[in-house]
Amino acid sequence: MNELSNSIANGFIHAYRDYVHRAHALSEKLSEEQFWTKPYPYGNSFGHLTLHIIGNISYYIGAQIAGTGYVRDREREFTESAPPSKAEVLRRLDEAVEMVIATLEAQSAESWAKAYEAENLSDFIKDRFSIFLRCAAHFHHHVGQMIYLEKEFSK
Repeated sequence: MNELSNSIANGFIHAYRDYVHRAHALSEKLSEEQFWTKPYPYGNSFGHLTLHIIGNISYYIGAQIAGTGYVRDREREFTESAPPSKAEVLRRLDEAVEMVIATLEAQSAESWAKAYEAENLSDFIKDRFSIFLRCAAHFHHHVGQMIYLEKEFSK
């Protein structure tokens, strides 16, 4: 990788590590029940948001760039009726983020601009750089929702 490519990859790596750290820290005070409870009639539980982040990065980065073979069931991310334990979901999140980091580390100066296509994707995402950015922004957005959920349960 050249210097710019390294800077891009390292910036994304720092962001993904920060977001996964925040998700862990925010979930620490939540019981298993709170982790899966929607405190409002709208929105999602912390657990379902975590499953959604896992699905998002596992599909858009894992399946489409890293070639993991991941098959996404987006609807189930929000409706899982037999959810795994909080510890198991956080373990899966860690694995998904480590896959993203390994994929970022494998990018070359030329690969950032490689054409990118996937199902259910905004028209403006045309290359690998854009999907890494979009997935990081998406993760960050849901960390914001997790902050509100943690605050609601700590009242």
